[in-house]
Amino acid sequence: MKLLMVLTSHDRLGETGKKTGFWLEEFAASYYVFRDAGVNVVLASPAGGQPPLDPVSDEPDAQTTDTDRFRGDLPAQQALAHTQKLETIDSTQFDAVFYPGGHGPLWDLAEDRVSIDLIENFFANGKPVGAVCHAPGVLRHVKKPDGTPLVAGKRVTGFSNTEEEAVGLTDVVPFLVEDVLKSLGAEYEKTDNWGVYTLTDGHLVTGQNPASSAAAAEELLKLLHR
Repeated sequence: MKLLMVLTSHDRLGETGKKTGFWLEEFAASYYVFRDAGVNVVLASPAGGQPPLDPVSDEPDAQTTDTDRFRGDLPAQQALAHTQKLETIDSTQFDAVFYPGGHGPLWDLAEDRVSIDLIENFFANGKPVGAVCHAPGVLRHVKKPDGTPLVAGKRVTGFSNTEEEAVGLTDVVPFLVEDVLKSLGAEYEKTDNWGVYTLTDGHLVTGQNPASSAAAAEELLKLLHR
């Protein structure tokens, strides 16, 4: 099996002058779930090369056994440093796609036509689509084959308004994931802040926050093995 993992190339946290990017735990946790299951994981990003790492996710209190494992895994570090350009990806060569979060995707991947087309192709062909934390925001402009929003009528989760408020970025992000999903007709659900929560509806898998990354990856694996 072959899975595409798509990361952000955006590194600016709005007009704050601070940096953002992908969230290390979300990448590492899901990456190792897939790799340990024998899945061939290919990494891509809009710009290709090394995706920007959210510096907050690199701080000591954000580390996990998966991030520690990544720091000792040179092949994984090399793969991350050389992500393929998203525009070169042929969706027919993959069995599923998964988007880790971090705030970066809200600026680039949510508006990226290549990413939108890619997800639409995966979904239309019945292939699993997964997204965790802020990454469900990349579904903002994605349509089903009938032209309606992909998330309309679907049970989904993603970074909640209360979690965004807790990190103090409600007025910084270009949109709130929870609000956008609801506005598109999704049946948005959540648990307590920072709790593990995932939802699978058809072949769409979503996870609420960083702690939900491994669980979301496991749910996507179940779809791959059906």
